Amino acid sequence: MSGRSGLRQRLDRMRPLFARGGRFEKFSVVFEMIDTLLYTPARPTRTAPHVRDHLDLKRIMIFVVLACLPAMLVGIYNVGLQANLALAGLGPATDGGSWRNVVLDGLSIGYDPGDLPACFVHGLLFFLPLYLVTLVVGGFWEVLFATLRRHEVNEGFLVTSWLFVATLPPTLPLWQAALGISFGVVIGKEVFGGTGKNFLNPALVGRAFLFFSYPAWMSGDAVWVAVDGYTGATPLAMAANGGMAAIHEAGITWQAAFIGTIPGSLGETSALACLIGALFLVYTGIASGRIMLAVVLGMVCATLLANGLGSGGDSAFSQMPWHWHMVLGGAAFGLVFMATDPVSAALTPAGKWLYGLFIGAVCILIRIANPAYAEGMMLAILLGNVIAPLLDYLVIRLHVHRRRRRRARVE
Repeated sequence: MSGRSGLRQRLDRMRPLFARGGRFEKFSVVFEMIDTLLYTPARPTRTAPHVRDHLDLKRIMIFVVLACLPAMLVGIYNVGLQANLALAGLGPATDGGSWRNVVLDGLSIGYDPGDLPACFVHGLLFFLPLYLVTLVVGGFWEVLFATLRRHEVNEGFLVTSWLFVATLPPTLPLWQAALGISFGVVIGKEVFGGTGKNFLNPALVGRAFLFFSYPAWMSGDAVWVAVDGYTGATPLAMAANGGMAAIHEAGITWQAAFIGTIPGSLGETSALACLIGALFLVYTGIASGRIMLAVVLGMVCATLLANGLGSGGDSAFSQMPWHWHMVLGGAAFGLVFMATDPVSAALTPAGKWLYGLFIGAVCILIRIANPAYAEGMMLAILLGNVIAPLLDYLVIRLHVHRRRRRRARVE
C-alpha cells in the first residue's frame, strides 16, 4: 500500500466522524479544509465560476501563489541585502543584540552583502514571523466564520495572506500585522459574506487600514531597511521630495529598480519578478491580460500628459518618465496581482479596459497631486474596486441599448 493511498483511506475512514451527526461535526470545516488541500475534491463543479474547465478554487489560488513566488523570493533576498548593506556601512553594533543576529551567528552566516545565502537567510528572518502571524490570525477568522456559517473553509485566504505580507515593510511590528489581516479578512470580506462576495480586495483593505492608522510604521525613512538606527528613504519617496535628480544623486539606476534591489516592501520591489508572474497568470488564464495592459496604458497616458503639462510645475513627479513610474513602489505588483482580482475587478471585456485605465490614470494622478502619499497604486485599486460594478452595469446597459436599436431598425 503506497503512502498516498494509505493517507487517502485514513481520511475516508475519519470522514463519518466529521459528517452531520458525527462526534466531531462542529469541526467538519477544518477536516474539509485539510482534505481538499491534500486531494482534489471528488465533487464536480457544475456552476460558475468554474464551469469552463476542471480547475477548482483551490487550484486557482495555488496558481496565484506560485505566480507571486518569484516576487516574494526576490523580496526576501532584497530585505537581507539592504540590511547587510547598511550593516556593512554602519557596523554590526548598529543592530547588536537582536535575536536575528544570534540566529545568523549560530548558522555561521555573516553580513556580507555579496553573499547570496547570507542575504536570503537574513531576509527570511524578517519574512517568516510576519507571514506566520498573518497565516495564524487570518486563518483563525476564516475557520471561525466558516464554522458559524456551516460552510467549507474557502481557499481565498491563501492568496490574501500571501499578498498582504508582500505589501508590508519588513520592520512592521507583529501585532500590527495581526491587526491588519484581521481588519482585511473580517471587514473587507467576511462581513459581505466571505470569498466571492467581497467587492474590495481584502489584502489591500488590511494594508490601507494599517497605512492610515499607523502611518509612521507603514511609511517613512526608517521602516524599509531592517537595521536599528539606520534611515533610508525608498526611491519613490526620494522622487516625491526631489524628483528624478534625487534618485540620480542616490546612485539608483532603472535596472536596479527593475530587478528589485532597492529599499521597499517585502514583495513589491522587483518589476522583473512581477512580469514573470504576469506571464504565468495570463498563460494559465487565471488573470486578465486586458486589465494588466489597460493599467499600463493608463499610467503611460497619464504620465505623458503630466510630462507635457508639468514643465515648471510644483510637483516633483511631473517630469518623471513613465518607465520609472512602472518600476517604483507597488505599481508592478499591484497591476499584476491586485488589480486582476477576479472578485473585485470588472467582469465585462469593455469594463476591464475601463477599469484598468482608471486605475493606471488615478495612480499617476495621486502621485502628482499628493506627493505626501507617493505610492498611489493601493488607493487607485481600491477606488477601482468601488466603481467596477458601475462600469460593468454601464457596459451592459450600452449593449442592451444597441441591440434594441438594431432590432428596431430591422423591424
